Amino acid sequence: MTGFLFSITFLVAAPFWALMILLPHWSWTRRIAGSPWIVLPPLLIYGALVAGAFTEVLPAVAQPTLGGVRDLLGTADGAAAGWAHFIAFDLFVGRWAYLDSREREIPALLMAPILLLTILLGPLGLLVYLLVRTRFAVKTAP
Repeated sequence: MTGFLFSITFLVAAPFWALMILLPHWSWTRRIAGSPWIVLPPLLIYGALVAGAFTEVLPAVAQPTLGGVRDLLGTADGAAAGWAHFIAFDLFVGRWAYLDSREREIPALLMAPILLLTILLGPLGLLVYLLVRTRFAVKTAP
């Protein structure tokens, strides 16, 4: 079951990423990405994985040590839960960046590689977006 959940984690998030990157101006993209619930599928997977390994996860996160976290992530359950955690939070950050970029009218061609970077290396994508957004003010209605 762990292998299956690991395998589908990105698949349940991929359609949302595709909308934000490939169809950023489509009215349905903004409606769909406007809901914070788009992160629900990977969150449910994360919850299932953590619930199934709760006795291993709780000690590693309640009193974290490098060795304890390393050991947890070195298990199939820990690695799959970590992956689901990454996917959920990267999607939430990507969603925020997408919505914020629409308000600032940041060109979609500039946002596409930033969102791709966020998928691959979440914190670096966030850093790049935070730097880029300083160059674009929020557009206000006249």
